[in-house]
Amino acid sequence: MAAAVLSVAIALPAAAQMAATADYLERMDTDGDGRVSLGEYQDWMSYAFDAMDADGDGTLGPAEQPGSRGRPITRAAHQARLTDRFNRQDLNRDGFLDARELAAPPQ
Repeated sequence: MAAAVLSVAIALPAAAQMAATADYLERMDTDGDGRVSLGEYQDWMSYAFDAMDADGDGTLGPAEQPGSRGRPITRAAHQARLTDRFNRQDLNRDGFLDARELAAPPQ
């Protein structure tokens, strides 16, 4: 359950609620090349995990998760989920997300 809550929190970052896809692209694209790499995607989408990891140990224990229960979630497992989501959104398989891919739900 906590993983599902975390997934929803990750999918809709409060700081990232921009009106247009171009806004997402601009904010996520830290190197300014007009596309989002996996690393940029993971960095942007990890804000919730980082905020919830109160002790900074790289694992969300039950007390750090909504409802104070659930199995521990490691940063590595979180990053793996983000990698999977990124790969499903990378429709042309070029290793980057453009504005069109960023706007489309993962396949």
